Amino acid sequence: MTAAQADLQIDRPMVADGAALWRIARDSEALDLNSSYSYLLWCRDFAATSAVARDERGEPVGFVTGYVRPDRPGTLLVWQVAVDSAHRGRGLAAALLDGLALRTAAERGLTAVETTVTPGNTASERLFTSFAERHGARLEREVLFDAGLFPDGPHDPEVLYRIGPLSLTPSA
Repeated sequence: MTAAQADLQIDRPMVADGAALWRIARDSEALDLNSSYSYLLWCRDFAATSAVARDERGEPVGFVTGYVRPDRPGTLLVWQVAVDSAHRGRGLAAALLDGLALRTAAERGLTAVETTVTPGNTASERLFTSFAERHGARLEREVLFDAGLFPDGPHDPEVLYRIGPLSLTPSA
């Protein structure tokens, strides 16, 4: 954790954080915004596989949401990563991702991370590429959902980033 992150606490989200996570996602200008209801449910049902960064007042300033894939219990699928604009550029997204991966590895035997990235989202591309490098893991990319599969009109294809195998330890 950098000095700029020293005043931040990373832990599990609570239902009361749902509204703040929705606002951070809305203001990101990069994420597909889900309903506010879905962020409340996410904080309730997937808190164990998600993380939130809190400022000195305990207010959420960043988050990672994820879930363990039912057909691959060693794989964490990262759904969204977002950091409030006032806290960007300090490595907080990487600290959140590393912290969540480490916690999930300790609790559930995590061996791989997957996420999807829309082509051109360079911040996410860099985040997951550097995550793989930091943890000495292979990174594979493939189109997961072609643009033609989306029923709501033109959509960029979603590229699956598969990172693993992971060997995470507290010193990672």
